[in-house]
Amino acid sequence: METMVELRGVTKRFGAFTAVDSVDLQIRQGEFMTFLGPSGCGKTTLLRLISGFETATAGRVLIGGRDVTDVPPYKRDVNQVFQSYAIFPHLNVADNVAFGLRMRNVPAAERAKRVGEALELVSLQGLEKRRPHELSGGQRQRVALARAIVCRPQVLLLDEPLSALDAKLRHSMQFELKNLQRQLGITFIFVTHDQEEALIMSDRIAVINKGRIEQLGDATQIYHAPATAFTADFIGEANLLKSQVVYRNGILARVRLTEGVELAVKKETLQDSTSQALLSVRPEKIYITKTKPAKENAFKGTIEEEVFRGAMDELRIRIGGTPAANGSHTGLSLMAMVPNESSHERSWHKGDTVYCTIHTDDIVVVEQKA
Repeated sequence: METMVELRGVTKRFGAFTAVDSVDLQIRQGEFMTFLGPSGCGKTTLLRLISGFETATAGRVLIGGRDVTDVPPYKRDVNQVFQSYAIFPHLNVADNVAFGLRMRNVPAAERAKRVGEALELVSLQGLEKRRPHELSGGQRQRVALARAIVCRPQVLLLDEPLSALDAKLRHSMQFELKNLQRQLGITFIFVTHDQEEALIMSDRIAVINKGRIEQLGDATQIYHAPATAFTADFIGEANLLKSQVVYRNGILARVRLTEGVELAVKKETLQDSTSQALLSVRPEKIYITKTKPAKENAFKGTIEEEVFRGAMDELRIRIGGTPAANGSHTGLSLMAMVPNESSHERSWHKGDTVYCTIHTDDIVVVEQKA
């Protein structure tokens, strides 16, 4: 597939602070790419380097095969939707959407046609004469989208455009935005710190940490096969478990989590020199039973806390160890997510003894030490 945006060794420094650190990245034509990471990780700076609102300290930025590193924003074939929408309060919907076309001297008839098409794409037909203060938050967001797509850019940049919406509207707009991208077929680059948003919308996700790409992959890869402890911990929930390699046998190796608790892991996931490994296990991959199953990787624990989360219950489970005089507890704490039963027939309660089982396929090694 053709590359639309390419970053070659791009670095951006602000004084002594490095916001983006030697990033190499290729974004495909027609792809929905998301930059995901915590506040201050460099994701918005990366977006601004592509738009031209920031200039790289080192490296090159290419769009459509053309080097635009030193090209000003208005000469790049990109458009941007900002977090604040930045629509003009004194202009009505149609005039807001038409603004970029006027700047490009598009004839009035063509301008009216394209404005109508853009408003239809974002479901704003009939609202052409309304002013921004007469619109809901979701409608203002759609105006900003229509204004950005009406000029038909090669690349659309979106800097947390859904963050100001309430939870229910935000959820519906995630699907609308993805559908819009599919209809248009243009490259979307989306910035967010919301993991669920990234997993729902993206073709690929670049997880960013301290100015570097920690991992690049599709939603399934990022979630089920995190490459680092940071990715495992930042994307959804994860149990990060320190372990000691006990021995290797056949296709499996055995690691010790805490006294009396050992797990079989796939030998191929461990380097030959590894003696300590950090494991990632998703909470929903810990299977809970009242009786001990005749399976590999089954061990006993005690429910310390139960948290109602709607469709799921979050269980905090203590594994092994003994209480200390100061009230602390040795051993290991795990989080498990289990389907929530009827409020009158809860299966799990604080203090219950349970058995946890983890399949070897659900154990991911994210760090290794000799």
